[in-house]
Amino acid sequence: MGEVNGQIFINNSSLGLYPRIVHRRDKLQEREGSGKWSAFFRASLAVLRRYPFLRVRLNADGQEIERKTPFVLVGNNEYRMESLQMGVRAHLDAGRLSLYVAHRTGRLGLLRLAVRALFGRLRQAKDFDALGAQEIRVETRRPKRLPVATDGEVNVMTTPLHYRVLPGALRVIVPKESLESEV
Repeated sequence: MGEVNGQIFINNSSLGLYPRIVHRRDKLQEREGSGKWSAFFRASLAVLRRYPFLRVRLNADGQEIERKTPFVLVGNNEYRMESLQMGVRAHLDAGRLSLYVAHRTGRLGLLRLAVRALFGRLRQAKDFDALGAQEIRVETRRPKRLPVATDGEVNVMTTPLHYRVLPGALRVIVPKESLESEV
């Protein structure tokens, strides 16, 4: 499992565009009774129209990076960020967090990153960082309250954000019959 400021997550956590889209989508669904995907599409257009940036200082196991970015994504273990296997993880128990950050890039640059990802060339992009770490610290210029998505749920948290991996913390119980059928 991963943790950010005491909030547990299983898959990922993000700042920037995605939590803003989810927050807006939820408001649209609540206010208008819109379907999830219709509200998500409309919320995405509205957020991308404004296209907000975050100024962050990141520390991943001692490696410091400063960026003005549309998003920061922290994954529990390494995600494939390319081709049709985007979002797939080779390991669920490697005990590492993955940090993905776009550099300051406009809407067209974000589209370029998406196309690079689709064709398996995202890691060669000069305007994208991908790092692995056990602990990640995200700071803003001053303590700031930010919407942070953890496994798709949005909460407001105060920076700095402290991410850490909790290896082996999640215990999975499997029925005995399942184990015997695999043997």
